[in-house]
Amino acid sequence: MIEIRLLSKEDDRSSFECGEASLDLYFRQYAGQNQFKHYIGTTYVALHEGKIVGYASVSPGSIRIDDPVNIDTRKLPKYPLPVLRLTRLAVDTHYQKNGIGKSLLKFILKLTLLQKKQFGCFGLVVDAKMQSIGFYEQFGFVPFNIEAGALDIRPYAQSMFLSTKTIERVADQTDKKDNH
Repeated sequence: MIEIRLLSKEDDRSSFECGEASLDLYFRQYAGQNQFKHYIGTTYVALHEGKIVGYASVSPGSIRIDDPVNIDTRKLPKYPLPVLRLTRLAVDTHYQKNGIGKSLLKFILKLTLLQKKQFGCFGLVVDAKMQSIGFYEQFGFVPFNIEAGALDIRPYAQSMFLSTKTIERVADQTDKKDNH
């Protein structure tokens, strides 16, 4: 059984390895600083039998309605809208392909809806690496329009968006399936 909770200062992050050096370095060195010292991000950890097997980091952000995202903006205000930004998501190499990434993302989707109710939140934004785009698309994320360059030759991440409306609709459908 996987438990997901807020990162604590006492958590041992030293042995975490996901196969992506930049994600390992961030988790080991910077996740704690960002959360406990600078207060610029929050990290949630997935634990299996007390061992950290994955993590997801989030921070607040905003998008302007003129950002090139594939959403209907006709009824929206003309100023930046608050969003939650998923800044990192990683699973330890020994636990990959076991649904932990999906569990972490589902947790963050619920957190996004909580943010909507408590503070106001229009949706969730992620900068997906090319190999992760399909993972996010299966949850309903849509890409920001690409201004130049084919996706397969772009050296940087693809920004993607999921509105709280879509999250609520998907959550309702999931609840209905679970109750039948």
